[in-house]
Amino acid sequence: MPIRHRLLAVVVAVLWGANFIAIHASLEIFPPFLCSALRFFLMAIPTLLFVPRPQVPTRWLVGYGIGFGILQFAFLYLAMDAGMPTGLASLVLQSSAPFTVVLGALLLGERLSPRAAAGVAVAALGMAVVGSQRLDAQAGLLPFVLTLMAGLGWAIGNLASRQAAAPKPLHLTMWMTVIPPIPMLLLSLLVEGPQRIGTALADSMTTAAIPAWVGLAYTTLLATVVGSGIWTWLMARHPSGTVAPFSMLVPVTGIALAWLLLGEVPAPLELVGGALVVGGVLWASRSRRVSTPAITAQPVTAQPSSRTGLTRSA
Repeated sequence: MPIRHRLLAVVVAVLWGANFIAIHASLEIFPPFLCSALRFFLMAIPTLLFVPRPQVPTRWLVGYGIGFGILQFAFLYLAMDAGMPTGLASLVLQSSAPFTVVLGALLLGERLSPRAAAGVAVAALGMAVVGSQRLDAQAGLLPFVLTLMAGLGWAIGNLASRQAAAPKPLHLTMWMTVIPPIPMLLLSLLVEGPQRIGTALADSMTTAAIPAWVGLAYTTLLATVVGSGIWTWLMARHPSGTVAPFSMLVPVTGIALAWLLLGEVPAPLELVGGALVVGGVLWASRSRRVSTPAITAQPVTAQPSSRTGLTRSA
């Protein structure tokens, strides 16, 4: 994985880490399912009007929208509304990385190199250390399980976007936003009810709702369009097991911002866990040098791996 692609993956991790603060602000006004429906509705309309449909099989487009859009954010927003702390949510959602690796191996036949497997294991250990310090004190079992389900949804979306192999990944990302709005709105009507929806919409017209709208705008434009667009572009060019570990950098940003802005102070062991996450990701993404010059000099060796789903040496 070239250094510029690694840097892009880090940028996405920072954007998505800050996104948890934006979600927290939005949920102060909007109930979870309505908030998710609004997030995608704001992007679906201009997408249908101005963005050409991506040249990918419909099943992968729908799968991407269901996994990445509906499952991930329905469970995540519900978990945070049920009491999942912002920083902890940013950590537990990164269960998507090991989920992606496991599903990639089971469903796509992808191989994970020993180096990458060790890096993912170290990063997962870091997540476990941080989670063990915060779960009992700040969140119950239900929000934790809901966030794990959100991570599984993200992993399903990762594999669908990879299988789509869109020639224009941003178009795929934009069209993914067409899938969630109606199902999420129906969920909102069934679960949250017209009265709660009406109250939220009325409150959203006050000055107190400005942070919620700013958070919704950040989530829509920067997290979804920019972040997901770059992520889809990377997933189309590299094996799932190479790209997915970078998502483990998201909680580093999320926990740090939750500490600074929301007063969620991390314990010393949480900082140790964060260091393990960073170290594991860096180790998993580090390419192993190949001793034969004739092989390393051929740039085309990167192409078959993206088509077949097999990992390169990492």
